[in-house]
Amino acid sequence: MNGHERELAEAQREHWQHTYGSHPGMYGQAPSAPARHAAIVFRASGGREVLELGAGHGRDTLFFAREGFTVQATDFSATGLEQLRQAARDQDVAERVATVVHDVREPLPLADASVDGVFAHLLLCMALSSEEIHGVVGEIRRVLRPGGSLVYTVRHTGDAHYGAGTAHGDDIYEHGGFAVHFFPRHLVDTLADGWTLDEVHAFEEGELPRRLWRVTQTVPR
Repeated sequence: MNGHERELAEAQREHWQHTYGSHPGMYGQAPSAPARHAAIVFRASGGREVLELGAGHGRDTLFFAREGFTVQATDFSATGLEQLRQAARDQDVAERVATVVHDVREPLPLADASVDGVFAHLLLCMALSSEEIHGVVGEIRRVLRPGGSLVYTVRHTGDAHYGAGTAHGDDIYEHGGFAVHFFPRHLVDTLADGWTLDEVHAFEEGELPRRLWRVTQTVPR
């Protein structure tokens, strides 16, 4: 990371720590629609062990655990993960959930070919450069078993906030304190090089509404 990228990353970490601290359980308890889709994908391939990146306070982690998956949940917010652990205890699924504070700019703390599925709802479109995003997906490919799938969602360049707020370069714009890397379609395609690209599904979320893609791609057997 250069100096500006490092400053932006640290500012975003502090912003999310404050946000989770001020608004516990801010996304509610119901799982996201992409998580419901991911559970179907993972189960169809016989998957049992799931890694969630950017788990936050854990509404989707807890859903996967209730569905019978073993989940390793990571986030760079210790505050969010503490809320997740407490909720896992409250829902009697703590034995199926492990958490670790982790910045995806660093290598994943997992062995090669050690998980069946990876889920990342809006994680890849945080304040990450294109180079860093490619690095994250490379690490995901490393830890997935053959036949394992990655399901991720990102806001794209058709979103109403694209081009609004403070520009940080590389299609990253900060609006309301949140920095977002808006994905052009060619970035999705290059991230799928060497994978089977199963689906790019366009959907909307929230009141703006935010415009997103849900991407499903699989490691060939």
